[in-house]
Amino acid sequence: MAKSKKKNYTKVIDEQFIVPYMNGGGIIKFEAWEYENLIVKYNMVYINKNVFPNDNGRVMGYDNSHNFHHKHYFGQITELDDFINYQDLVQRFKNDIKEFVT
Repeated sequence: MAKSKKKNYTKVIDEQFIVPYMNGGGIIKFEAWEYENLIVKYNMVYINKNVFPNDNGRVMGYDNSHNFHHKHYFGQITELDDFINYQDLVQRFKNDIKEFVT
């Protein structure tokens, strides 16, 4: 049996920020993997079980698992039909979390 070639993604971003309770509480995480100098896999998430106890506390976030770009918001998943690039999506995420984090 021939071995399948696995793409060697390199994790280039792995950040986690604790949001102080007085600023809304929770955790903000960013992860991204690169292949041939392009971000090919990513997720960014705001987690706060006090705001949303379901979905492991994921209040909102973006990722491209399951081979499509999408947004999570209070347990609902919406496909992004206006995805441009990872950098623009990071800015969009930062703007979106202002609804929860001060």
